[in-house]
Amino acid sequence: MRLLLKLLAAPVVLALALFIWIGFRLLYCSAFLFGLAGTIVGLLGLAVLVTYSVQNGVILLVIAFLVSPMGLPMGAAWLLGKLQDLRYAIQDRVYG
Repeated sequence: MRLLLKLLAAPVVLALALFIWIGFRLLYCSAFLFGLAGTIVGLLGLAVLVTYSVQNGVILLVIAFLVSPMGLPMGAAWLLGKLQDLRYAIQDRVYG
């Protein structure tokens, strides 16, 4: 019974490991681009805030925050961390 559980859990653990590895590599590679885009949109939002419209400037600053590494990429890193916790929980439970 224990061997059957180990055989069934192995592909799940492998799939989670590969998904987490690919996800972290994509997140690492896109961090520079997100930081650059967040900086550009943030500066543009600040310029629009001062010169044109307060509402449009605030909207651009919110978009800059979401694109910055502290916004959506941080949420993706948190989610990948939770998937890694799930993988380790399965491994600890099944493989002891």
